Amino acid sequence: MDDKRRVCIIGAGPCGTSALFHFDQISNSSTEVVCYEKSDTWLGLWNLTWMTGTDKFGEPCHGGMYKHLWSNGPKEGLEYPDYTFTDHFGKAIPSFLPRPVIRDYLEGRLVRKSKSDLKRFIKWNTAVRYVRYNQKSDDFTVTTEDLKTGHTVDTNFTHVIVAVGIFNSPEKPYFDGMETFPGRILHSHDFRDATQFKGQRVLVVGAKYSAEDIALQCMKFGAKSIVVSYRSSPMNYNWPVGIEERPLVQKIQGKVVHFLDGSSTELDSIILSTGYKYKFPFMETSLRLTSSSTLYPSGLYKGSLWLQGGNRKLFYMGVQHQFFTFTMFDAQGLWIYRHITDTLSDKLKSCEEMKEEAHQWVQKCNSLKDIHEQIDFQADFIKDLSDGTGYPPDAPKANKFFHKWDNEKRANIVTYRDQQFKSLYSGTEAAQCSKPWFQNFDDSIGAFV
Repeated sequence: MDDKRRVCIIGAGPCGTSALFHFDQISNSSTEVVCYEKSDTWLGLWNLTWMTGTDKFGEPCHGGMYKHLWSNGPKEGLEYPDYTFTDHFGKAIPSFLPRPVIRDYLEGRLVRKSKSDLKRFIKWNTAVRYVRYNQKSDDFTVTTEDLKTGHTVDTNFTHVIVAVGIFNSPEKPYFDGMETFPGRILHSHDFRDATQFKGQRVLVVGAKYSAEDIALQCMKFGAKSIVVSYRSSPMNYNWPVGIEERPLVQKIQGKVVHFLDGSSTELDSIILSTGYKYKFPFMETSLRLTSSSTLYPSGLYKGSLWLQGGNRKLFYMGVQHQFFTFTMFDAQGLWIYRHITDTLSDKLKSCEEMKEEAHQWVQKCNSLKDIHEQIDFQADFIKDLSDGTGYPPDAPKANKFFHKWDNEKRANIVTYRDQQFKSLYSGTEAAQCSKPWFQNFDDSIGAFV
């Protein structure tokens, strides 16, 4: 009888590569790992592409990264315990980082810290078309397509890890009269360069992170004015001159946009920062997670193990609303590795016990009253993932950075990226950036580091 574990990882973004990292660092000959990645490089949305809509293979463009993006959270809140920013760059750098700097750091851990060729596990330009669970043989059949050749293959695995993320299927609302608008309408997923909106009057629809950041980006790079339209409640930041908030759009008549408070204004472009749908169309129905954005989707034990099918051999990574990001993915990847290889120190619970525990987490999640309770909830989630795995226990303590971060944003949304924090792990105090974020237009690694 073949007792070998054969693990399929779908996606080589920060989630999938965290899982790969742990399987490579501590695995053994009884476990075989294959990772399927649709593109020709790793780290997912941290790669910048000019393409929108479909890619060179006619596949939906997965990434929604844009030029000049800087992290909207301090690096000290997402720093790997075993590979600090000081380890990577050899000196103190500021707390808020441009995209190329973050990507360089992520790749550094995968290459330098692992001291291994993790890319050997990855099959590039390969799309997963379907995953089904086989009751009789207690395994999964994964159908993949080589996008270069069109060749399709079925491969059997004992375990599957879905790590494609939740930022790839845009939610696009309709407002009465949208088809009459003569300007450009796009979802933030297709937003690539704020300089395209220089001199324009821009409407940003949404009241979450992408809405706030794209509004600031457009203003920073020369937009004439910004209206941010919210559905339920305004963000109420101390916005710079030129940015204002109004209730949700009611209707559109040509260039004139009408809002629910009875006001109206002429606009040149509309950007829909309206979030994403949870979409896993390649999964068999009984294996498919469906949820709206939340800190703890239902149906998952430890926010990771699928309880609705697949005999506790199917996992989802990175499907939570996120504060901690990389450390959360890393703790999750290690827990999944420990579960698959039966090396958790805790006693394995029954399926009913897992369902009850997951239900309690969902109930607690639904009772959270504000962002500070949400931050502490995710810190508790990381601690729960870490118990019994050997993951560094200090990671949840980064919640203090996010509490300070939110307070700084409330004080001044333009200057919060100019603040400094101290690393939990190296003790290094962040350097001050050479220019305030709102006046800094060079986000290259050379200029920054």
